[in-house]
Amino acid sequence: MYAIVEIAGQQFRVSEKDRLRVPLLDVESGKKVVFDNVLLFHDAKDKVTVGSPTVPKVKVTATVVEHGREKKVIVFKKKRRKGYQKKNGHRQDFSLIEITKIGASAARAKKAAAPKAEKTEENKEA
Repeated sequence: MYAIVEIAGQQFRVSEKDRLRVPLLDVESGKKVVFDNVLLFHDAKDKVTVGSPTVPKVKVTATVVEHGREKKVIVFKKKRRKGYQKKNGHRQDFSLIEITKIGASAARAKKAAAPKAEKTEENKEA
């Protein structure tokens, strides 16, 4: 079972128990994060669901393991015969996440419970 998820503007192929380095998330270490921008979902029964643009009722749950910074990337600019040289360094921030669950069971249970409560209130009024 796997899914393709959009996280911080980038697309990742994820499956359960995967660890990914994604762009920095504004969440503390140890907290759970839910991603609902699922673009493609492949379930255990080999059924592939492609979203347009997203697959409804499918969510990916992950836990933030830690935050860090990537290795330094050197940016060197030079113009020939002009005496121009410029050297810069850059380190990108990242969050390490672990995928804990892929599926739609939690989303379906919450949405199924809400309409039942509304029907019982309507019956009491009548």
